[in-house]
Amino acid sequence: MRRRSLLRSLTFAATVGLVLTLLFGVPWWSLVMAGNDWPAGVQVLGTVVFAAAMVTFPFLMFLGHGRGVDWASRTADTILGAIWILFVWAVIGDVLRLALLAAGVDDPVRSRAAAGFTAVVALGLGLWGYREAMRVPRVRRVEVRIPRLGAGLDGLRLVQLTDTHYGPIDRVAWSKGVTEVVNSLNPDIVAHTGDIADGTVGMRTAQAAPLGDIRAGLARVYVTGNHEYFGEAQGWLDHMQALGWEPLHNRHVVVERGGDRLVVAGVDDRTAAGTGLEGHRADHALALDGADPALPVLLLAHQPKQIDAAVAHGIDLQISGHTHGGQIWPFHYLVRLDQPVVQGLTRHSDRTQLYTSRGTGFWGPPFRVFAPSEITEITLRAGAVETS
Repeated sequence: MRRRSLLRSLTFAATVGLVLTLLFGVPWWSLVMAGNDWPAGVQVLGTVVFAAAMVTFPFLMFLGHGRGVDWASRTADTILGAIWILFVWAVIGDVLRLALLAAGVDDPVRSRAAAGFTAVVALGLGLWGYREAMRVPRVRRVEVRIPRLGAGLDGLRLVQLTDTHYGPIDRVAWSKGVTEVVNSLNPDIVAHTGDIADGTVGMRTAQAAPLGDIRAGLARVYVTGNHEYFGEAQGWLDHMQALGWEPLHNRHVVVERGGDRLVVAGVDDRTAAGTGLEGHRADHALALDGADPALPVLLLAHQPKQIDAAVAHGIDLQISGHTHGGQIWPFHYLVRLDQPVVQGLTRHSDRTQLYTSRGTGFWGPPFRVFAPSEITEITLRAGAVETS
C-alpha cells in the first residue's frame, strides 16, 4: 500500500514537472534562445526570469489555493494565465519560423521575427484579455421555444448568472455593476447556476453582498457548482437564502403568470456526492418530487454533462455554466473533452434543450481571450420549435 501511494505521488510529481517544463520551456526557447542570437546578458536575464517563474509557481499555487492566501493566489493565477498565452503563441510563432525557413529567411532574422510576433501578440492579447475579464459582462440575449410552455408564460424573461467566482481579486464594484445590469433587464426569474465563489462565506461576504439587491418579479433561485464543494457548500446555500434567494438543493418551486405555471427545479453539482457531505448529491427525482408532470420544467444544473439525467427525467430546458466558454483560447478544445457542450443553446432530445453560459466572471487567471463573459437574458417562448 505504501509503495503504491509512493508510486502515485511520483507519477503525479513527474506529470506536473513535465507540464511545467513544456509551459515555461517552449516560450523560453522561442523568445530567449532558439536562433535569436541575442546578447549573452539578454539570454541570461530571460533564462533567470522564466526559471524563477517556473520554480515559484507551484509553491504560490499551493500557498494560495491550498492555504487560502489571497496574494499568492492572485500572483499564481496571473502567472498561469500569462504563461498559457505565451505558450500558445510561442507554438504558433514556431510555425511562423518554419514558414520563414521554407521561404529562405536565415537566422537570426527568422527567429527574431518569430519571437517578435509571439511577444507582441501575447502582450496585446494579455492586456485585452485582462480588460475583458475585469469588465462588467455584456448582455447576451437568447430566445428559447418550449412547446409545453403555457401562453401566459410566453415572453417570460429569465436572467442567468453563473461562475461569478468571487475570489482573491476584490470585485465588489464589479459585483455591484452586475446587479445594476440585471435589475435594468426587469427579469421575471434570476438564476445563479453555481460556482458563486472561491472561498468561504466569511472570505467573500462583501463581494457577494450585491446579490441581495437583485430584483426579480417571480423568483431568484440558486444551485451549487463544483467550487462550492471546495469551500463550504452548505454555508453558501444558507447565505444565499439569507440574501433572499431560493436555494434549489434538489428541490423545486413553481412560478405562475397569466394562469400558467412553470416548475423551476435545481440539483446539486455532479461532484457533490463524492465530497462526503451528508445530503449533497445530484438527485433529479428528489428535485422533481411532487411536481405536476404535465407542467414544463426549467432545471438549474451547474455542469452541461448533467444533461443526460435531465433528458431521462423529461426536462424541457436545462441551464448550466461551468465551462467558461474555455476562458482563454484555445482551452475550449480541452473543455470539450470533458463536457458535451462548451457554450450556447443545444438540443439533446425531442423535449430537452440545454443552454450553456460562458460564465459571468472568471476562475483563476484574470484573462478572457476569445471567450467573453456574459449576463444571459433568456426569453421563453410558447409554441413549437421552428425547424429550418
